[in-house]
Amino acid sequence: MNRHFRFILYTAVGAFALIGLFFTIVFAGMQFGLFNVRGSIAERNTFFAPQKNVGVGINAPCVDRTLSTCVWTQTPEWEVIQGGLGKDAAIITAVSEKTGVSSRLIAAVVVPEQTRFFTSEREVFKRYFEPLKILGSLSQFSLGVSGIKQETAVSIEELAGSTTSPFYPGDGMARLLAYEPGVQHDAVLYARLTDAKNHYYSYLYTALFIKEVEAQWKAAGYDISKNPGAVVTLFNIGFKKSHPNPSPSVAGSTIETGGKKYSYGELGANFYNSTELTDIFPK
Repeated sequence: MNRHFRFILYTAVGAFALIGLFFTIVFAGMQFGLFNVRGSIAERNTFFAPQKNVGVGINAPCVDRTLSTCVWTQTPEWEVIQGGLGKDAAIITAVSEKTGVSSRLIAAVVVPEQTRFFTSEREVFKRYFEPLKILGSLSQFSLGVSGIKQETAVSIEELAGSTTSPFYPGDGMARLLAYEPGVQHDAVLYARLTDAKNHYYSYLYTALFIKEVEAQWKAAGYDISKNPGAVVTLFNIGFKKSHPNPSPSVAGSTIETGGKKYSYGELGANFYNSTELTDIFPK
């Protein structure tokens, strides 16, 4: 082995050894947090976020950052939800016309679900949904803008065609959910509910759930079509817990927004009974 070749060989081996040592040091440093700068990301985000009070962070519960509590209409979540509902107004109206379910009642179901999603996924909300003012289409256990579970969607489909069921929503509803021959049902259903670009099916399944529970209660002698708190609660708790009675409860999951706690049904009813978005979703 001549001297020139040995020099090249030793240089290459030494370079690879140094590179390996460098990556080992970096890996160890990351594992033990040696390179972390405390608060650097939060400080950067706070710097770029508009503020009225420097002492309040980017996750302040109210649009007015000087407040620690406020009503739901004064929260960042509501600003995004009303913008997203406005963008989907034409789709919701079309679904309302096809199903006979109030467009405002459809929106009333979406409001608490979106609020719950945004308040539980704060970083996702701040980075993506808040700047774009769009609704979140869930894609795990609960699907679409209203958070329908896939098994619930299957029940909605079955009840839409079950003329002997007290949940039967009426003639023509099953056709709205029909599938092309030969398709893989579960895959198509999942795609329907999680389509982030077109929320039509999310609203359609939501409307038909409402129509089906209203039919069940009406068959038992109780009209809940003008009781948004009860309808939204039933959407949250599901078919199996829908038991017609003369005094339906307004309840459901607890949602905290603006530093205040609401039940799922309560928040939906608050929207329905408010003056918010009455220009596009009349009462």
